[in-house]
Amino acid sequence: MKLVVVAGTPGAGKTSVLMHAVRDLKKGGIKPALVKVDCMWTEDDLRFKRLEVPVSVGLSKDMCPDHYAIYNVGEMMAWASDQGADVLLSETAGLCLRCAPYPDQCLAICVIDVTTGPNTPLKVGPLLTTADVAVITKGDLVSQAEREVFRERILEANPRCRIVEANGLSGKGSAEIADLVKRWPEISGEMVLRHNPPLAICTLCTGELRVSKEHHRGVLRHMDGFMEYTGE
Repeated sequence: MKLVVVAGTPGAGKTSVLMHAVRDLKKGGIKPALVKVDCMWTEDDLRFKRLEVPVSVGLSKDMCPDHYAIYNVGEMMAWASDQGADVLLSETAGLCLRCAPYPDQCLAICVIDVTTGPNTPLKVGPLLTTADVAVITKGDLVSQAEREVFRERILEANPRCRIVEANGLSGKGSAEIADLVKRWPEISGEMVLRHNPPLAICTLCTGELRVSKEHHRGVLRHMDGFMEYTGE
């Protein structure tokens, strides 16, 4: 089976772009299954079911959605295999710009919205810098000059990625994405992440509500950039 992980900034149009790509995959004789990972709630699975493809939803609730997606990869792929799928499409919420949700053997797609500003690609981190494909959306809302600057910023952050300009309404770019999926190799053997996730679980993650630094443990970074570890 093939694995495709679709991540990116919130509201960038991941679901809309993926819906068009699913249509193109089905036309090409590929059987996709899709897992939608979100935080609190989603109805995107109802949109995908209209395409008559197997869909499963995972809600991370009070956990990081990318972390949730990472350690559930095995279960997701087992489910997709039971559905007779040729490819598992995993769409993760992508809320943390420092997360790295891509296993080494997957096709890693980062969807990024050009209207968020020309310097956005420099702020995203491993979500973009370790992706195989950067999908630029909403390009029809900005000028050609702004799109060119945005492309250059993406290549500055990730010189090796392939850039696809897509439109979640018209379906522009979806055939190119589907073609990349078709030509991507299947998973073989154990997978590892392409990049390390954020440094550590801190006491905020485990429920500490007090804001003063003396109440917190773990890896702490100060305003001046100094980083220290404070134990139990």
